[in-house]
Amino acid sequence: MRSRNTRKAPLLAAGLAAATLSVLAPATAFAATTASDTSTAKDPLRQYTQQKLQWKRCDAKGPETFQCATLEVPLDYSDPGGKTIRLAISRLKAGSAKARHGVLLLNPGGPGAPGLQLPVDPLMKFPAEVKRRYDLVGFDLRGVGQSSPVSCGLTAEEQADQPYKAETFAKDVDRARTFAGKCRAGAGDMLPHLTTRNNARDMDVIRAALGERRISYLGISYGTYLGAVYMQLFPQRADRIVLDSATDPTRIYRGMFQDMAKAAEQAFTRWTAWTARRHTTYGLGDTPAKVRKTYWDLIARANREPVFFEGRTLTGDGFRADDRTFFHVQKAAERITGLKKAAKGRNPAPSGTTDQVQEPDDNHASIAWSFMCADTRTWSHDPEGYRREAIRDEARYPLYGDFAAAITPCAFRQQGSEPQTGIDNTVGALITQNEWDSQTPLFSGRAMHRALRGSRMLTVAGGEGHGVLYAPDGNPCADRAATIYLTTGRLPAKDLTCQAATGQK
Repeated sequence: MRSRNTRKAPLLAAGLAAATLSVLAPATAFAATTASDTSTAKDPLRQYTQQKLQWKRCDAKGPETFQCATLEVPLDYSDPGGKTIRLAISRLKAGSAKARHGVLLLNPGGPGAPGLQLPVDPLMKFPAEVKRRYDLVGFDLRGVGQSSPVSCGLTAEEQADQPYKAETFAKDVDRARTFAGKCRAGAGDMLPHLTTRNNARDMDVIRAALGERRISYLGISYGTYLGAVYMQLFPQRADRIVLDSATDPTRIYRGMFQDMAKAAEQAFTRWTAWTARRHTTYGLGDTPAKVRKTYWDLIARANREPVFFEGRTLTGDGFRADDRTFFHVQKAAERITGLKKAAKGRNPAPSGTTDQVQEPDDNHASIAWSFMCADTRTWSHDPEGYRREAIRDEARYPLYGDFAAAITPCAFRQQGSEPQTGIDNTVGALITQNEWDSQTPLFSGRAMHRALRGSRMLTVAGGEGHGVLYAPDGNPCADRAATIYLTTGRLPAKDLTCQAATGQK
């Protein structure tokens, strides 16, 4: 579940002590504090919900109107008087005080992608009418970016996606165990509290600190799950909710990755047929079977002798690690044509070229797996179970199944501090989904729609890629529907279908 601009890490309950019911009861949690209700005993979160934010310009190079602040939240909501952490938030004020409706909180996905810059992100083309009516509010989730960031000290190899292979499985188990151990050491006492449920609670502290009775929200990818959890915990605080490219809330998270493999296979089948009809253009085969054979022959060739391609030396498995390729049929045909030329030596590596691996910032991977391991108690702790699933999924989803079912650090993590949040409510929301989405497949968006019984779903028929709304190459029909909802509060009377701007049939 990655955001529009990030790779997958990767995109969740009741039962705290009675003394903390105010945290869990949406009808009373974070209620507007009256003059007479000043007792910390009556409102243990008052020190957070009533804090005064000190706004200042976010960046000397950015717009003067783009301001940032920090606020404190409890590390552990069952102990609001205990340790605190700091969240970084940002705001671009509504263009019209008279027309202002409220705040539109934004999350880019991940889980764990930074969201602080979203209000001014050049890749988010918010319509003028939305910017006129809303304060656009970005924030980094707990542990992310500028919000008490977490680092597990991971190497590039430890962060890389790896397929299941019988001969390397013991090494993969050790790598997953090491990953989990590094996060226990690196995150310390934060680790049990890095959950989507706490992210939703943080969102409501943000709402209260901003002086709002309700918040509107736009979440992408993992952000759709976060939005759904917020709706479940605080239904009376949810105003106009837009969920772009939605996860299946019943498949968090092991099933979500396996669903990516299923979707990749469907996309590959579609691509082979599309490309076969254009054999004169691409020369990859004049039947789907021949196109498929061309691809797998190239993968086998690159596994025997890595190919210098797209500025890197790639094995076949290294090429397969990107499960997004075949969701864009034309781009995929061009990419495979390029790989074919490179494999024939028509694209040799420049003289003296060597792959230099820089150790990347591990905050995204650290926080993503922290959330994913803690949000659900369904992760198996049996390495042999992962082996069996990987063998099974490699057979039924050969394109990506051995990646998606590989062992993860969650095999060596303790269960989350709370059970997984069940999603089942009637809060209104608009779900937008491309038909051909690599990270949150159409069937996962439909599952979210079923769980959110007050929602409407907008499907972009023929739409390719992850993320629908307000993109530079976005869909005008979908953008228009979302803008109408955000500016008027009126959901469509029924589910909608928009057509992709350029058909790829």
